[in-house]
Amino acid sequence: MSQIMCRSGETQLEKILSHASKETKLLKVSALVFVGDALEESPDVVLSAASALSRLGVPTFMFQEGHDRLVEQTFQNIARLTRGAYCRFDPGAARQLAELLRAVAVFATGGLAALADQHNDSAVKLLSQLR
Repeated sequence: MSQIMCRSGETQLEKILSHASKETKLLKVSALVFVGDALEESPDVVLSAASALSRLGVPTFMFQEGHDRLVEQTFQNIARLTRGAYCRFDPGAARQLAELLRAVAVFATGGLAALADQHNDSAVKLLSQLR
């Protein structure tokens, strides 16, 4: 993982997914992580961008803060389309999110085998969706 960016304002998930597609055409992206609590874009537009990313083999890990049902469905669909994973975390649960991010980093650098060697709840959650 080389960069983390946090921006408030209207969601730009389609832009992020499209950017990841462009980047992986230049240099393979091992995994994409998105952490969010809202979706103001059209789910159809976002899922179209996720489909393009899927064709490039970039698994997307969608982590949701909160309980918005439309966000949950869309994030789950993105994860499914890209062969990634979806997890919800509790608002203010920095430790829980940190564990999820560490698990994705292990996966991105070592694949499923490396993730399977981890023995924590986050690795188990991701593995159950990646296999």
